[in-house]
Amino acid sequence: MTINRRRFLGVVAAGAAAAACSPGRGAAPPTSTGTTTTTTTSAPPPSTSQAPVPPDWNALREQLKGELILPADNGYATAARSYNPRFDNHKPAAIARCQSPDDVQRCVDVARDARMPIAARSGGHSYAGYSTPDKGLVLDLRPMATVRVDGDTAEIGAGARLMEVYSGLADAGRALPAGSCPTVGISGLTLGGGIGVTARKYGLTCDKLVSAKVVLADGTQRTVDGDDLLWALKGGGGGNFAVVTSFTFATEPAPDMTVFSLRYPAGATADVIGAWQDWIARQPDEMWSNCVVSAGSPPTCRVGGALLGGEDQCKQLLRSMPRASSLLITGKGYLDAMRYFGGCSQRSLAQCRPESEGGQLGRATFTASSRMLTEPVDPAALVDLLRGRTALDVLLDSLGGAVSRVAPGDTAFPHRAALASAQIYSSGDARAVAEVRDGLGRLAGPHGYVNYIDPAMPDWATAYYGDNLPRLREVAAKYDPDKVFAFAQAL
Repeated sequence: MTINRRRFLGVVAAGAAAAACSPGRGAAPPTSTGTTTTTTTSAPPPSTSQAPVPPDWNALREQLKGELILPADNGYATAARSYNPRFDNHKPAAIARCQSPDDVQRCVDVARDARMPIAARSGGHSYAGYSTPDKGLVLDLRPMATVRVDGDTAEIGAGARLMEVYSGLADAGRALPAGSCPTVGISGLTLGGGIGVTARKYGLTCDKLVSAKVVLADGTQRTVDGDDLLWALKGGGGGNFAVVTSFTFATEPAPDMTVFSLRYPAGATADVIGAWQDWIARQPDEMWSNCVVSAGSPPTCRVGGALLGGEDQCKQLLRSMPRASSLLITGKGYLDAMRYFGGCSQRSLAQCRPESEGGQLGRATFTASSRMLTEPVDPAALVDLLRGRTALDVLLDSLGGAVSRVAPGDTAFPHRAALASAQIYSSGDARAVAEVRDGLGRLAGPHGYVNYIDPAMPDWATAYYGDNLPRLREVAAKYDPDKVFAFAQAL
């Protein structure tokens, strides 16, 4: 069984956080079809004291090691696309395929002087399309995708996708807590926090961030290994402070895992949601699980997850869950488990890439939003929210464990006490996503996950950043006073 989720945001540092393939942490979206037509508004150009200087694209092209792609060039249509076809109406002024920090620096200088929108893109999974600004400059960091392991640390280029990260780490016997969608970028995931399959044991992706190499709004390159900027990069949202060109993470020994899937009959959904919320709160850190609730008449659900341990222990821990109509439990090595959650068990690593890069993974049209469950929700009320709807899922991904043992103010990610994140995902009606989002807000509280960034989220800044918002705005003003990295939901 493939767990379909979209959870790990995939935009890089200057575009706004993006989650994952679709459901939140970085997993593939639930299989379904449909289109939505929601549009987003471009941010105003940055305010500076100097008159804008029109970009000299020919001069920039000559200065770059990488490729500069303009609307008249072959390959522009493909280069301009993000993961979600909803944003195919975004037409960037140019796409720079950056091969080095120097390339990024030159592009930032051009965009700043021209006072034009700029966004860095890694996986391109931004839920709001911010990684592909209309009439702006896209910094495509995909060419910067190296994974270098040195002992228990790893330096990872900002353009690396999650499956590349997992493969590179696994070759060295190492692991990093991160999302499940194979094509999500490491950058957006990390900068928004990074919820993942091993988060309860090892923490969020951002909790493993040791240092980062960045290009600031003034074009300065620096390595950040402390101070307020590193704090802000740990969950403060992609796009707000700088363009990250590489990350250095502390890693863990790659664990063996047992993955499981439980399916339940129609009519059992409320009982399963209630039991799951109670059950996951009592589990050891080694256990991660999600509960996927699908709209319908009546709504249905399934439970999946992974244990960093053996099959016998997993069976024992699952005994207190309601009896399922079908059960799958199987042991896997670390890399195979990540391929399983990414829907790539039957694909080679080369095939587990986007079609645009020679792989077999297509794009997906969807609308999504989120809430954070600070405490258990009323199961019957959640079921009622989804009753009679179609093409919509709510994906509850467990937190707690190591995530909860970091104070809310120690990193920019504020939702340390949450029981779970809730991703609302639809291939159909955007209005239904908003209605369920607001209904969940009444049940679970007004909080959300920035890697599921939503242009219509009520009081979005407080929802995403909580009590960390004032400090984050101070950091943004310090490092980007002229709002070079402006976008609609920038700090």
